[in-house]
Amino acid sequence: MTASLVGLIMGSQSDWPTLREAAAMLDALGVPYESRIVSAHRTPDRMNDYARSAANRGLKVIIAAAGGAAHLPGMTASMTTLPVLGVPVETKALKGMDSLLSIVQMPGGVPVATFAIGEAGAKNAALHAAAILALSDAALAKRLNDWRAAQTSAVAEKPSDK
Repeated sequence: MTASLVGLIMGSQSDWPTLREAAAMLDALGVPYESRIVSAHRTPDRMNDYARSAANRGLKVIIAAAGGAAHLPGMTASMTTLPVLGVPVETKALKGMDSLLSIVQMPGGVPVATFAIGEAGAKNAALHAAAILALSDAALAKRLNDWRAAQTSAVAEKPSDK
């Protein structure tokens, strides 16, 4: 079994449908990951332990998804020097705008790379994590390039009525 390189963390079970898109992308690219529920508000000690131990456990990147107040990505970034990629989860009340603003508006010195709200953001966060890892993994770089080429070749040149 290959050790996880990416940590997928979410504030609650309800965030999994969004973050599942990141998991599917990492699976498609052959990137080993782990997934955990780590709430900044309800399980702060778990979040602290997770963030502080991540690098020593071999993780290279953390993708953190959260909705509402969405403190998980920023709080995680404050406790590790690993790249943290934030995915805002769409919420009923404000359609994820609250999540997006909470994640993107970090103080200087605590960086979180922030992606689009929802499933597209989760997918792109996984692609970004793979790109980071591919800087030192030629086999992954090839898989990522192949995936991108397949995506490009799947786009028709002309519209059809099919």
